[in-house]
Amino acid sequence: MKNDFWNAPNQLTLLRLFFIPFINICIMQRRYATALVLVVLAGLSDGLDGLVARLLHQKTKLGEYLDPIADKLLLSSLFLSMSASHIIPWSYTVIVFSRDLGILIISALLYTVGLRDFRPGIFGKINTVCQIAAVLVALLAKIYPIGLVWTARQVLLYGVFAFTLASAFQYVFLTGQRLRKQPAAK
Repeated sequence: MKNDFWNAPNQLTLLRLFFIPFINICIMQRRYATALVLVVLAGLSDGLDGLVARLLHQKTKLGEYLDPIADKLLLSSLFLSMSASHIIPWSYTVIVFSRDLGILIISALLYTVGLRDFRPGIFGKINTVCQIAAVLVALLAKIYPIGLVWTARQVLLYGVFAFTLASAFQYVFLTGQRLRKQPAAK
């Protein structure tokens, strides 16, 4: 585990975690252009860590846990700071957090009974893409307040709402299927 910590993909993931407070500080201080640049850099580090892990054959158990944690912390903190700054309405943040909290509680409970398969479904993946795009476009709308950007922001926020609900239902459905496939406890 100690050696895993120092490999390149995990260092890129840690870099993404390092960006989080600075991005949120920039948002709270209304330095939207800087926040946007940092979000883009964080996103590039996310793509790069997976690519490097595959190319250098450096996939690790630590990375399997650390990468989604970094992604969730980044997106969750962005939704919070952007709602607090009136960039994204609170209703979207509440629905995103409610889903994530529900999944976390269900996963923790199911982990205790031996279920270890918590892969996201297609709606969960689409939801993540919508959340990232909504955050980027909402920041862009603060920098370039033109009609097309504001329209794109609203469409993406509607997508976040729809796919957050769809992914929550899909998660419950997939979890039910995975539970039925579990061998019965003796």
